[in-house]
Amino acid sequence: MSKSAAGFLILALLSGASHFWLFEETQVTLPLIGCGVFAMLFVLALVAGRKIKFDPLLR
Repeated sequence: MSKSAAGFLILALLSGASHFWLFEETQVTLPLIGCGVFAMLFVLALVAGRKIKFDPLLR
């Protein structure tokens, strides 16, 4: 896991946890939106770090 992926994972977990600590009702808040954005960036950082090679010849 790259450093950027680890950073996005930590940010997603912290913003998700802060949503549940600050707001007890289930509503869309800024920390919850941030959690979704950081989770998407985490997945993109994981995909970018894999360096998948495409082989057009199936052997």
